[in-house]
Amino acid sequence: MNLDLQIFIIMIIIKEIFTASIILFAVIDIIGNIPLIISLREKVGHIQSEKASLTAAIIMIGFLFIGEEILKLIGIDINSFAVAGSFVIFFLALEMILGITIYRDEAPETASIVPLAFPMIAGAGTMTSLLSLRAEYHVINIILAIIINIVFVYIILKSSKHIGNWLGKSGINIIRKVFGIVLLAIAVKLFTSNIGKLL
Repeated sequence: MNLDLQIFIIMIIIKEIFTASIILFAVIDIIGNIPLIISLREKVGHIQSEKASLTAAIIMIGFLFIGEEILKLIGIDINSFAVAGSFVIFFLALEMILGITIYRDEAPETASIVPLAFPMIAGAGTMTSLLSLRAEYHVINIILAIIINIVFVYIILKSSKHIGNWLGKSGINIIRKVFGIVLLAIAVKLFTSNIGKLL
């Protein structure tokens, strides 16, 4: 294998990891969830950052491997799931951009595994995105993207109070809208790249 080919392969791997990381970051929306995290901290006094992050990682990686098998059991192929997932991501993006609430879980009462690990970090949108990503990217690159996001989530959980004060409400809203636009574009790409395989 010559040097140019090696560099080309490395660049593809880096691009996949970067793109998958950005998609998961936008879907998890840990920055946008800072107000909720601060509220949880005030209610229960302590957030189990390590436990929540590790549990979310296990859920996400586990679903990445067994999610497709579950779909096969009920007779759904991954391209169909990716198209359906594009709609979920589309509506998540609309929520972020327009500042509206299309769907929201009930207010959490504790800060243990629920609601931090699930459904805040490894929620329905994240699961949908993982299987949608698997239709396009290598599994190992998606796992690396999950790990990158979990490290970032852990840092945010640990320092949420300081970050919330630093960004302010307007700063958080701007970040949500920017990533909402990114997510909207991703939803369109997922739809167009998978719908052709179903027709």
